[in-house]
Amino acid sequence: MDRKRKLAAVGLAALAALALASCSARGGKGAAVARSAASPMTIAMITHAQPGDTFWDIVRRGAEAAAAKDRVTLRYASDPDGGGQATLVQNALDSKIDAIAVTLAKPDAVGPAVRKAAAAGTPVVVFNAGIDRWKADGALSYFGSDDDLAGEIAGRRAAAEGAKHLLCVSQEQGHVALEARCDGLKRGFGSGRYDKLYVLGTDMPSVRSTIAAKLRQDPSIDLVVTLGAPFALAAIDAVKDAGSRAKVATFDTNPQIPAVIRSGALQWAIDQQPYLQGYLAVDSLWLQKTNGNVLGGGAAVLTGPYFVDRSNVERIAAFAALGTR
Repeated sequence: MDRKRKLAAVGLAALAALALASCSARGGKGAAVARSAASPMTIAMITHAQPGDTFWDIVRRGAEAAAAKDRVTLRYASDPDGGGQATLVQNALDSKIDAIAVTLAKPDAVGPAVRKAAAAGTPVVVFNAGIDRWKADGALSYFGSDDDLAGEIAGRRAAAEGAKHLLCVSQEQGHVALEARCDGLKRGFGSGRYDKLYVLGTDMPSVRSTIAAKLRQDPSIDLVVTLGAPFALAAIDAVKDAGSRAKVATFDTNPQIPAVIRSGALQWAIDQQPYLQGYLAVDSLWLQKTNGNVLGGGAAVLTGPYFVDRSNVERIAAFAALGTR
């Protein structure tokens, strides 16, 4: 309980800091998204975000809030391709950036660039993806969920709620965090029937039609679990298209998720608190520079899993409306 109170306090501080965030450029690769006239340092935040994935809007809001509070310059860039993300890390290093916050969804591609940055004396933290690799690649801390654990807990819940045939829908093949979620689901689901379906996450109409086709092919599927909030909305439509009786649950949230939980169209969502990930990644690097602090004590700092369902959705909805959950 003490740990939960501490995390809640951090989250409230982050939300308060959001009000201080300055207007910032919203753009593509390499956009400078938060600046201060008296900036003591410049931080590069580099993610594997796909275009149109609203999850990353929440991450950026947290990062911007911390940057505004700490009066640092934040430079955000993203590339869903591992090689492209590694190039962005190298570009940040070449520009003599003060510190780097990075995701390791494709660690074999991005890890060497992270190790190079750490070896050069540039502080690096990893967030969102890379819980199994951040130490080996020389990062100071990790902020995010344990996706394997989250998947296992979700699988257990699905089994306890009576599901017999679970379908895990992944929007990107080879993404280590997404693979861990499906693996955890399968393990936690135990002896129940389990299938995995890959969809093209950058094409939402295709996501909908692919899920619907799978449900028509196998009417015994009674629970669809997606690995991102936008895909849950597509899955709900796919269930209707297929005339299926399957229920839908998901990892992650966005401002649309509370309404579909209230309606009963979505059973639950597993929140990894992306706002907190972005906030802590930036704030920790500022603390490291200004006071020599390193968060986590050599262990991952977990921001999830946290279930959102009809028992607590009203409270979360208020924050989701602000774009911070």
